[in-house]
Amino acid sequence: MKKDIHPSDYRLVVFKDMSNDYAFLTRSTAKTKDTIVWEDGKEYPLVKLEISHTSHPFFTGKVKLVDTTGRVDKFMNKYKKHYQDKQK
Repeated sequence: MKKDIHPSDYRLVVFKDMSNDYAFLTRSTAKTKDTIVWEDGKEYPLVKLEISHTSHPFFTGKVKLVDTTGRVDKFMNKYKKHYQDKQK
């Protein structure tokens, strides 16, 4: 295995699924400016997730549209003229 290719700044980080407030604590090198007080009373860096295994349709078996960044609206606005031309 090659030496000195893996990061060495691992620390405890909280990852939080913003769609259902599920959070878990793990070791990571992810950079973030947000922090959160965990169940043990200590403050840890916080990484916000849009989706996790507790909200992903593959793991939950429920189909739901997750569009937190407005991707569908951006797509529709971008190609609105194209669709209007086709309908005429």
